[in-house]
Amino acid sequence: MSNDENFAAAYREHYWAVSRYVARRLDGRSGEVEEVVAEVFTVAWRRRADLPAVPLPWLYGVARNCLANTVRGYGRRRRLVDRLGNDEAAHGRQVEVGPEADAPGGWVHEALARLSPADQEVLRLTAWEELGVDEVAVVLGCGSRAAAMRLHRARRRLRAEIDRLAVVGGAGC
Repeated sequence: MSNDENFAAAYREHYWAVSRYVARRLDGRSGEVEEVVAEVFTVAWRRRADLPAVPLPWLYGVARNCLANTVRGYGRRRRLVDRLGNDEAAHGRQVEVGPEADAPGGWVHEALARLSPADQEVLRLTAWEELGVDEVAVVLGCGSRAAAMRLHRARRRLRAEIDRLAVVGGAGC
């Protein structure tokens, strides 16, 4: 197959997986999902000669970099708005969330949120994207042993955070 055909096959086969990957990481900013996914496939098109035989982990790696750019841009915009004094609270758009908004299993997300971004990513790649260690290594740009060690350490730290939450929140998790 030609590079164009390889790209078209990767796009058809993995568009929704990449979209889900991006959506889960943008955490409620759904308006940006399509923009980031478009950027991922724009990069893939430009580098279609570099597409590996199994493109999904490579596409996740590209998505990871695109997300990092998006998050940096969001932070810059947020800081600019704060400096201008035009924040949401000043315009009465602050929303209070009621107790009924707690999602089932929210404690897992809370424990995950307490971890470093690197730990969160390696856990999400294995749990959400259902990647094996070798595929995680491709996404992270490291060797399989390093990926396995990162996963092991992230799981250990997540367990510690869950235990910490169980102690703070009482016996019932």
